[in-house]
Amino acid sequence: MPLLEQNEAMIRMTVFAGVFAIMAILEAIFPRKARTQARLHRWTTNWLLVVLNTALLRVALPTLAVEMAIISAENGWGILNLISAPFWIELIIAVLALDCLVYAQHVATHKIPVLWRLHKIHHADRDIDVTTGARFHPVEIILSMVFKLGCVVALGPSAAAVILFEVILNACAMFNHSNVRLAPSLDRALRLFIVTPDVHRVHHSVHQDETDSNYGFFLTVWDRLFGTYRAQPRDGHDGMVIGLSEYQTEKPAHLVWSILAPLLPKKSAEDGMPTKSGVTS
Repeated sequence: MPLLEQNEAMIRMTVFAGVFAIMAILEAIFPRKARTQARLHRWTTNWLLVVLNTALLRVALPTLAVEMAIISAENGWGILNLISAPFWIELIIAVLALDCLVYAQHVATHKIPVLWRLHKIHHADRDIDVTTGARFHPVEIILSMVFKLGCVVALGPSAAAVILFEVILNACAMFNHSNVRLAPSLDRALRLFIVTPDVHRVHHSVHQDETDSNYGFFLTVWDRLFGTYRAQPRDGHDGMVIGLSEYQTEKPAHLVWSILAPLLPKKSAEDGMPTKSGVTS
């Protein structure tokens, strides 16, 4: 599908902007939880991380997932390039496999200490909303893309399948991180298959056992299958505290802190970083 591949960037940007606008509007009209921090400061930091991450990816890894899918197809790399199957079957297999691999990667970021130091920047956000879905440390973004490229080479999905999955993943990340109140009946129906905001919000609880649950971004099947699914937070959605217990301050809303915190000793990150005036940030 050369036309699809040629317009990949425009397709992804259009879907991203559209889903973001919809979820941001719905958050304002139907908020699930009261905010603990000013939106402007948090959003500025989260968006600056997005800009920085996008620029770094283009410099550090000029070959991204779609280009790797094309290279793999040309060289016959990957399982799906070695078998003959109708396009729609290959598409379904690829999306399911990639979603499972992203689930596994997410679990690894919580269980491997060096990866958790990076991933904590995502969890340090004290409010969870549509921008949290794009708030990641630059080093984690690069490592995530390296992992994704490896998955594409091993699996051999078509470029169309990769584009479809990337669009689904980005849209779902904004949807399930959003601070939107869904009708209980709608939430019950959706969570049978996909990760809803109430499902993923549990994952952002300050309680460790709840943080170590609901790792999925798109489908809930992987959490159910591997025993990491948790239906509700113990304190209820209105009463639960978002973020990490050691970072219940204003620091996670600062860009410099969000970049440097994984590189600092734990005590330094918790206490804050001295500024030129000697006041901690």
